[in-house]
Amino acid sequence: MSHATTSPLSVESARTLPGPPDRWWGLPLLREMQRDYLAFEMRMRREHGDVCTLRLGYERAWNLMSPELVREALVGQHAHLIRWERGIEVFSQVLGQSVLVNEGETWQRQRRMLMPAFAPRRVAGYATLMAQAAQRVLDRGLPASQSQATVAMDDLWSEATMDVILQVLFSHPAEGDARHAAEANRVLGETGFREMFWPKTLPDWLPLPGKRAKRQALHTLRSLISRHIDARQAGQPPEGEVQDLLGMLLSLRDEDSGAALTQQEVFDQCMVTFQAGHDTTTSGLLWWSWLMASHPEAALRAAAEVDAVLGGATPTADDMARLPWLQATLKEALRLYPPAPALMSRRTTVPIVLGGWSVPKGSMLRLTPWVLHRDEQLFPQADQFLPERFLDSAPPIPKGAWMPFGAGPRVCIGQHFAQLEMALLAAMLLQRYRLAVPPGAEPPTPRLQVTLKAAQPIRLVLQRRAPAAAPTGSGRHIPSPSPAVPAP
Repeated sequence: MSHATTSPLSVESARTLPGPPDRWWGLPLLREMQRDYLAFEMRMRREHGDVCTLRLGYERAWNLMSPELVREALVGQHAHLIRWERGIEVFSQVLGQSVLVNEGETWQRQRRMLMPAFAPRRVAGYATLMAQAAQRVLDRGLPASQSQATVAMDDLWSEATMDVILQVLFSHPAEGDARHAAEANRVLGETGFREMFWPKTLPDWLPLPGKRAKRQALHTLRSLISRHIDARQAGQPPEGEVQDLLGMLLSLRDEDSGAALTQQEVFDQCMVTFQAGHDTTTSGLLWWSWLMASHPEAALRAAAEVDAVLGGATPTADDMARLPWLQATLKEALRLYPPAPALMSRRTTVPIVLGGWSVPKGSMLRLTPWVLHRDEQLFPQADQFLPERFLDSAPPIPKGAWMPFGAGPRVCIGQHFAQLEMALLAAMLLQRYRLAVPPGAEPPTPRLQVTLKAAQPIRLVLQRRAPAAAPTGSGRHIPSPSPAVPAP
């Protein structure tokens, strides 16, 4: 399917737009989306091309399925878009009035104040906290008496990333909080995704299925975060010498007014950092683990690179640039299985033009990185795991084709944080274990649940490795490139 610019179309003749037929107010389409959202979006792209419109209840939605159209919307027309109101309503129940859900001047102020906390240099300072937390979990990935075992990777990565986010936010190990907090995140993801398909959220106090679990999950997370904030404001100093994220949030001042974040804003930003910092990295590392276990040549090359550069040393932020193959495997995993495979939809506030099409005011724009990432024209052999496409020697990837963190002014503020965390944890896992797929195991089925999950738990064989020798010479080095990993 060509990505050529579509011919102009007037608003009056919008009925001639490509797209599925309007039937029953789009209810059959909504049911299909709820059953398997990503398969539905792939079908729309396959049958209708770069752009199509759908009748969804009272909505007229536009699917944008080329990087040019997506960037034109998120970058070129950003000032004329707001986030889909229903998505904001669902997310704000958990995330409050945080930078993820706000619009207009409030969003601009919060974004401006928070940027220093997530700048690359500041994020690099969190690497020590990340590594300390990850080491505790990964070292006990296998019982001391075992050299090999089949492990539920969902649980392993969930515990590891939960330890990391609690350590980075509050300078505090997870201890008994990790499992309860991870379960609360899971419940809120499931309920949030279900509520997206309803026009209104019923009150949580109603005695309906799922409401009690949602109430308990919200109480668990709110209590955890409030406890740490209250302790800090009561004068309890953080552990260690590195400033944590809570300390950074409390010290932020608006460059224009000099005002600090309000107490509610600090709480809401901790909540969104806590949820996003745990859920997205857990998803990314889970799918990376599966891909590495099912592509042993890629895993061996990554482990050899990690050994040559790090030896047995704990990785730092500066080491990540010296691990190009490991970084390529992570980027390819994010392409095939982006943690946020469907971005929150946008609403046009004025009539706009996209790719020559006239889009009326009030239209919904729907953006799906999953579809872009699996486009054969953008990524040849798109369904194959080929990390070499992300090496410097490979042809450049079309601008906007790879967007696991979104694009435009609302690109994920924590993208550097997430990429550093995934790279550190992946390197530390490879230092300790080899990964393998259990005999007879079927490939996992992706399932959208706000972030990308697996329909069934992913269990992999972990085999303990002997500690690597320290790199020879005065500096660390990268091993000679091995042949590209063949497509499965």
